[in-house]
Amino acid sequence: MSNEIDIKSYPNGIFGATTYLIYDKKTLEAAIIDCTCSTESIEQEIKNKKLNLKYILITHGHFDHVYCVKKMKEKFPSALVFMHKDDLPLLKQVEVQCSMAGVDGIETPCVDGLLDEKTQNLKLGENDIKIIHTKGHSKGGICYLIKDTLFSGDTLFCESIGRCDLFGGSFSEIEQSIKQKLFKLDENITVYPGHGEKTTIEHEKKYNPYFGSNY
Repeated sequence: MSNEIDIKSYPNGIFGATTYLIYDKKTLEAAIIDCTCSTESIEQEIKNKKLNLKYILITHGHFDHVYCVKKMKEKFPSALVFMHKDDLPLLKQVEVQCSMAGVDGIETPCVDGLLDEKTQNLKLGENDIKIIHTKGHSKGGICYLIKDTLFSGDTLFCESIGRCDLFGGSFSEIEQSIKQKLFKLDENITVYPGHGEKTTIEHEKKYNPYFGSNY
């Protein structure tokens, strides 16, 4: 039987992006999903709870979601940094992204491994971490599904969706990703997005102004 997962959110990172720290309450294995800022708070939480930071999981390669990955990796060198291969070109342009956004540049974070929907054996304790490739906001955008919780990055927000006008973006692709993948999930799944408040699959299927049934 799978163990219980605890979730700590750190909103108001760079450009309002959210970092999530999740951990298995039994084994204390932990993962960070995106790493936008608040590194000191996360580091303190890991130390206070005596967590074993196993992964740093990237939803996509935009600078605001990877801004502190390198810094966190330096503090926890055994944590493995994973992302989808299709966003590696985006990650390699992170300094250019920062310059265009008018923020201090960062070095390109190192990635330890690449994920896709065939990835298996990615676990926290006995809990499987399922990879869902949801291109549209970027070519290599992915969501992480753990039990009844979805970390949706910048694909699906509470009553909104990610921008499609940036490099690698496509409205038709994000539509397919949301309708054919995310909206096919159990409606009771809670969605933790890369920006803003949490929501549910059920709520978005009804009230999302782009794809909801009530619009």
